[in-house]
Amino acid sequence: MYKNKRIVAIIPARAGSKGIKKKNIRQLCGKPLIAYSIEVAKQCEYIDTVFVSTDSPEIQTIAEQYGAEVPFLRTKDLASDESKIIDALLYSLHELERLGKKYDYIILLQPTQPIRTVLLLKDIIERVIDQKLSSLVTVCPVEEHPILMRTMDADGNLKPLLHCSSTVRRQDFPAVYKVNGSVYMNLIDENFNENTSLNDNQYGYKMERKDSIDIDTMEDWKQAEQALGVRRIQDEK
Repeated sequence: MYKNKRIVAIIPARAGSKGIKKKNIRQLCGKPLIAYSIEVAKQCEYIDTVFVSTDSPEIQTIAEQYGAEVPFLRTKDLASDESKIIDALLYSLHELERLGKKYDYIILLQPTQPIRTVLLLKDIIERVIDQKLSSLVTVCPVEEHPILMRTMDADGNLKPLLHCSSTVRRQDFPAVYKVNGSVYMNLIDENFNENTSLNDNQYGYKMERKDSIDIDTMEDWKQAEQALGVRRIQDEK
């Protein structure tokens, strides 16, 4: 709780994983991938409940071992490739309320992003509540600036993606960010509904690219292993 506002962190973890088999519970530097999101949320004193939304009894057991609450499983229709994350979140909030647990804010933590800190979560929570923001999402600088990007038709004709001059010096390009999906935070009110697009959250919180690893491929996995290894060495100093 922060300033009398109750906060739930929800970690969505379906059993199905097309890229890396059983990705959410695969061992990463000595612990299941999902454990990193659970542990950082548990260590944040502002978060009242850490809940894992899953359709898998196996993930449920492992999540509970690391301290998350998983009092019910997600229905199969909310765990398909076509299902939307907002529907799973609304279902979770509804079921938690039936259990007597109601919250003012929701934080979504994707389990595929293990590089987070407690300080990051606390700073985001303080910013959202202190500034009375309704929604926030983490972002990071883009690697390739869209001012140089073009679409190309079947005849090879190019059209600028952005309607602005590309003759300016690279160092004068306006800053552009992409949603990195590490943390989403939303006020739970009538505007948080099935039409909500979390990637369209209004306010951005800047993160470094090196902390924005989203594991989808084995290359991403190796990058996360390296980043966590560096962090472990720094923590031991």
